[in-house]
Amino acid sequence: MVMDLAVELIHATVQLEQPLGDGTRTVGTGFLISAPTADGRPRVVLVTANHVLEKMPAATARIGYRVANADGSWSYSPQPLKIRDDKGGPLWIHHPTRDVAAIAITAPPEFAKAAIPEGYLATDDTFAQYHVTAGDEMMALGFPRGLSANQAGFPILRAGRVASYPIAPASIFPTFLLDFAVFAGNSGGPVFVSRPQQPRGAPQGLTQVADVTQGGAVPGAGFIAGLLTQQVELNSERLEIGIVTHAKYVRETLALLRNPLAPATVAQAPVNQAAPVAGARTASAEEAAKD
Repeated sequence: MVMDLAVELIHATVQLEQPLGDGTRTVGTGFLISAPTADGRPRVVLVTANHVLEKMPAATARIGYRVANADGSWSYSPQPLKIRDDKGGPLWIHHPTRDVAAIAITAPPEFAKAAIPEGYLATDDTFAQYHVTAGDEMMALGFPRGLSANQAGFPILRAGRVASYPIAPASIFPTFLLDFAVFAGNSGGPVFVSRPQQPRGAPQGLTQVADVTQGGAVPGAGFIAGLLTQQVELNSERLEIGIVTHAKYVRETLALLRNPLAPATVAQAPVNQAAPVAGARTASAEEAAKD
């Protein structure tokens, strides 16, 4: 049975926050990926934008877990997450050129089961296979201004159209634009295609499931296209355009997490894509929010 990626990602997406001591808190979004260790042991990894964690100066953040109750209700149960060592050094791995971070975590059993298999992260081949291009709809999950969909702490689901062309290959175009309103707290959230078009040459009604532990996205089940990292502003005005970093760089960050001593295995992406609009600037989609 092909899973509903939108629902599964809702369960795998969490709010990240840290009080700043002045009545504000810094807020971001993360999502859980099942990424085995180099020797094949199961492991849950939290993926987010690197700047979300960098802007959290204290050693411990809070991760917004949710607990299912016997009566069918849910409870919001944020738990401490250590992100820095005793000397203040980061415990997470980040991509050398992209705004992507990953940290291995010990999640409650129900959240460990909710983690999305690594194979659902798109590759360049995924974008070509499903004809992903300008005008296609993608969805995004996050916590704008620290707001959740309900008191149980579930993320808010938004949708937008791909607003730039071309969007692949990622080695040339490491980011792409998505036409939707971005707010503080959205950074680090997954951007995904829930039900893609049929791939080239596929028979109608394709529902086969691939090996998601190794390969690309699953035909018919959707895929994670990337994560939201920035918003576009012009003269201090938000243009309601999000900047999405390709999932390729999430894959490379997970590879670094497996073998941090071999950074040369990660392709060095061009870094000249940060300002896709002439005269505009980019700003992180994460900032201090009022408690």
